[in-house]
Amino acid sequence: MEVVIRPADELAVLAADVIEARLREHPESVLGLATGSSPLKVYQELIRRHRESGLSFARARGFTLDEYVGLPTDHPERYRNVIAEEFVDHLDWPAEQVRGPDGLAEDLIAACASYEREIKDAGGVDIQLLGIGSDGHIAFNEPGSSLASRTRIKSLTQQTRRDNARFFDGDIDQVPVHCLTQGLGTISEARHLVLLAAGEEKAEAVHQLVEGPVSARWPATVMQFHPHVTVLVDEAAASRLELADYYRQTYASKPDWQGL
Repeated sequence: MEVVIRPADELAVLAADVIEARLREHPESVLGLATGSSPLKVYQELIRRHRESGLSFARARGFTLDEYVGLPTDHPERYRNVIAEEFVDHLDWPAEQVRGPDGLAEDLIAACASYEREIKDAGGVDIQLLGIGSDGHIAFNEPGSSLASRTRIKSLTQQTRRDNARFFDGDIDQVPVHCLTQGLGTISEARHLVLLAAGEEKAEAVHQLVEGPVSARWPATVMQFHPHVTVLVDEAAASRLELADYYRQTYASKPDWQGL
């Protein structure tokens, strides 16, 4: 696991560099897309590079991490709509090449199994973007999630619903109780995990992710088992890290050819 501590405005650039390098070399790459506030600036930076330097997504595939259960097709907070509005619709990326779990399926268990097959049939995810919740969740894998879990239906915690109420006019009662989410085992099969976190409210979760014991209490800690993880954090999110000076030192002395 590589921890990179940089000013907040640099984090999106670094994440975009990883994705651009991959797409330039392998245009048919498979990208894992996160929603929420953490990846927004990454998407904005990639849109800029598409417009200004011709970065193409035309041959890429995309898979979103999760989806609310029961939101109507045209609901603005349905994650398929969010990722289209914030990212995909601004690129040369055919909409049918970006997939997400079907939160409106009559048989949700079958829909989850189908989504797992889609990811496998695409060859697996090459780069997975991630954020982290203040309680250590990634995607919608809440505390207590199995570290080997697959795509499935989950009940959202009250904390997550409170955190997401800002997208529903501040009304927690409008936030769905259930979601479909890629499991921790599913996410761990991506070849490169890139997690972004900014702000002091993420500091404890980042500390547990990087330096704490692996535990279902802090689901993101499963990433400690992964061979290629990049954690991009600002100073505030890094404020609880005991080895922060070491992480700064190793990044400063890293050879340019190595990349992230």
